[in-house]
Amino acid sequence: LQDEETRKDYDYMLDHPEEYYRHYYHYYSRRLAPKVDVRIVILVTVCAISVFQFFSWWSSYNEAINYLATVPKYRIQATEIARQQGLLNKTREKGKNRRSKEEIREEEEEIIKDIIKNKIDIKGGYQKPKIHDILLFQILLAPFYLCKYVVWWCWWIYCFTIKGQEYGVEEKLYIIRRYMKMSQSQFDSLEDHQKETFLERQLWIPENFEVYKREQEEELKKKMAMDPRWKRYRRWMKNEGPGRLTFIDD
Repeated sequence: LQDEETRKDYDYMLDHPEEYYRHYYHYYSRRLAPKVDVRIVILVTVCAISVFQFFSWWSSYNEAINYLATVPKYRIQATEIARQQGLLNKTREKGKNRRSKEEIREEEEEIIKDIIKNKIDIKGGYQKPKIHDILLFQILLAPFYLCKYVVWWCWWIYCFTIKGQEYGVEEKLYIIRRYMKMSQSQFDSLEDHQKETFLERQLWIPENFEVYKREQEEELKKKMAMDPRWKRYRRWMKNEGPGRLTFIDD
């Protein structure tokens, strides 16, 4: 009875002994209540998720670099840059510093990967992880992002709704991305010539985008019609169908 809340429950029990179910509930709810602060549990959980996110993204980034190092187009370019900078010549030293072919090959591989990392801007889900993208920093920076979005939205309304200014390139691409329902990282992963095509076709205009959308749907239907896998699937749906039982003797 050292706790004030417990004393109140005890006094209430003495005054209302008939409410025994309520007394049992309060007793076991206090007895079995977690002793750890919920805020600490949430903080530890967020930190654990953030650490997992960072290392997962870093693993994906390394996988992308390892893959690009096997693509002839990028490997030849990286090798040529390494030769021009004299990096590959340093790996073939003679005399006391002479190393095995395996060590030289591993060092050359690391040099090529470093050049690919510095020269190629990987976008999308395999881009280089940034510390401010993890969950912990996103939560801490949420008020800043909210204020920034409100300011940007007020600027958009003032410039393009009230004053009626023409859209710039960034604004046009933003509208197109919203029409396509793509995230910023997905849109950034598109090739530059694709974005130029969007601008040439003026897809920020709703009517033009609807035409483009129908064209893409028709093109997708044609590809599916010519795809052998889809042909087999349609044959199976026609002859067998889902949920149909057949008894075929082997």
